[in-house]
Amino acid sequence: MLKSSGAMALATMLSRLLGMVRVIVYARFMGDGPIASAFMYAFQVPNLFRRLLGEGALTAAFIPLFKHKEKTDGEKAMWHTANAVVSALVVAAALVVGLVMLGISIALMMGEFNIHTRLMLELLRVVFPYMLLVCLTAVFMGMLNARGYFFIPALGATLLNVVMIATVLLVAPQWGDDLGEQIFALAFGVLLAGIAQAVFQLPFLFKDGYRIKWITPWKNDAVREVIRKMIPATIGVAAFQFNIIITQTLAFWIERSSGSKIVASFEYAVRLIELPQGVFGVSLATFLLPTLAGLAAEKNFNQFRDNLRKGMGYLFYVNAIAAVMLIVLADPIVSLLFERGEFTAESTRRASFALICLAPSLLTYSAVNVMARAFYAMGDTKVPMQISAVCLGLNLVVLVPLIFTFPKGSQAGALGLANVMSSSVNVMLLSYALKRKMPKWEFLPLLNPLAVMLITALVAGVVAWYLHAEWIAWMGAETIWLQIGEVFVPAMLALFLYWGITSILGLKEARDCIALLRNKEIKD
Repeated sequence: MLKSSGAMALATMLSRLLGMVRVIVYARFMGDGPIASAFMYAFQVPNLFRRLLGEGALTAAFIPLFKHKEKTDGEKAMWHTANAVVSALVVAAALVVGLVMLGISIALMMGEFNIHTRLMLELLRVVFPYMLLVCLTAVFMGMLNARGYFFIPALGATLLNVVMIATVLLVAPQWGDDLGEQIFALAFGVLLAGIAQAVFQLPFLFKDGYRIKWITPWKNDAVREVIRKMIPATIGVAAFQFNIIITQTLAFWIERSSGSKIVASFEYAVRLIELPQGVFGVSLATFLLPTLAGLAAEKNFNQFRDNLRKGMGYLFYVNAIAAVMLIVLADPIVSLLFERGEFTAESTRRASFALICLAPSLLTYSAVNVMARAFYAMGDTKVPMQISAVCLGLNLVVLVPLIFTFPKGSQAGALGLANVMSSSVNVMLLSYALKRKMPKWEFLPLLNPLAVMLITALVAGVVAWYLHAEWIAWMGAETIWLQIGEVFVPAMLALFLYWGITSILGLKEARDCIALLRNKEIKD
């Protein structure tokens, strides 16, 4: 498990680090003002489909069926099913793209909008076809994952970041005279990146035996099965993504009416959370889905529970210390990465406060991601959907009073806090539901190690906070190298302390991670 998800994590880390470079370039180029908010919100809408499909609903519905066909009917039936799903996806996604673009065009012609809302809609019209491209990429990645390839598919995401970085640095400055015109270069760059991502997967699929073929999807049983499971799975696996888009929609409306800076500030915090979440949480969850689906197909539920419990343990071990470091070092991290060009010290204050409020969700949303996949591996998409629907409602109920309570300039923190509360409830409800579905499943054995991890992470966090204060007092942060030291010296010493204490206390997760790094066999 650690080796396979670790290989994917390496590729994902390359992608996420490039993604962080992309966000750094964004911050310098457009800051956190209304034009930045308009682009980030417009990009979030089609990008939501990447997270729903590539990291969620489509793969949750498709991979178990794909694996089942492989095990029961052979490779020919497996590839036939894949082509039927691809054919249906192209038709459905193209129809959605066409209708949305037509609707936006009519709205722009007939409606009256303020300048920044109009800009957002114009950008959304350009970037929305990315949805079709990313849907295809999601299916291709899911097929490769199901065939045991994790590193190569994860590398595909690096292409988005490479294209977007090049667009900002090379194309955008030549696109127009001001930021309002130059921002459209980024929108067209998104489409080019989507094409590159989809095409990148094909040579590896072809090598494995796949051939693209049109299969009439209208009466295909496999397509109907995927659709039947995908609709509830869309809600179930993507609580984090739905919460983000719903809260950002509310924030965009408040920002336009009050002049606050919320959307871009929160987006920068989300990007920082997604680095550790994507590197390990999504990688582990992506590995677990086909693995658990295969065990469920074989009725091997003892190993199913064992793999799920181990995965949750590894997830908590890594993310506990990551969340605490993001809280303790939020301000120097944001300042080091983003504070240049259009991104000011005030921008840093807003984004770092949002990061502090959102950081605990690193544990809860990663847990939701993994636990939901346990249900999908068993063919159950309804229960996670029902739970997520409750939590989505809770998120809005909590957010509305919070966002109007928080002072102007700190409202992005309200979005983070609401997400933490709703995702915590999501974890508890999923655990209860999993216990009812699988009586021998026990979450309690995870609680004692989790408590040790959290207490140790808090101790390490206090040490990091003290070391940071001492660094500022003795060294300062006037140069880029001193800023790097301000973040990494306290963080690395705190990480070493965390690993040392948990190893002394005998946590299996600490031992296994070090065994993996030393390329030794992991023992039960």
